[in-house]
Amino acid sequence: MPTYLVQVSYSAEALAALIKRPQNRADAVRKPIEKLGGKSGPFWLAFGDYDIVGTVEMPDNTSAAALALAFAAGGGCRNVKTTPLLSVEEGLEAMKKAGTCGYKPAQAKT
Repeated sequence: MPTYLVQVSYSAEALAALIKRPQNRADAVRKPIEKLGGKSGPFWLAFGDYDIVGTVEMPDNTSAAALALAFAAGGGCRNVKTTPLLSVEEGLEAMKKAGTCGYKPAQAKT
């Protein structure tokens, strides 16, 4: 099953609510992930642009997009970023295919 990196920034209101009443949001999102046919991976709190980062396995891009849309539409997130991840083996296969696809880059005339 494809794996996706999920990065979430909370809204100021959501952060205020979490500070007032801390809760494990990984538990809160597990059921929607499973309802879409996915599996929740580990999640971490983070410093920087995103407050939460984690991985999910989803059956396909449509299911991953549905999850991201649900997160974003809920109002508690300021930003949701979902990135498809390739295994090392898949990356190597992509490199091999890239080398044989026949693409020719544009060349500047001299």
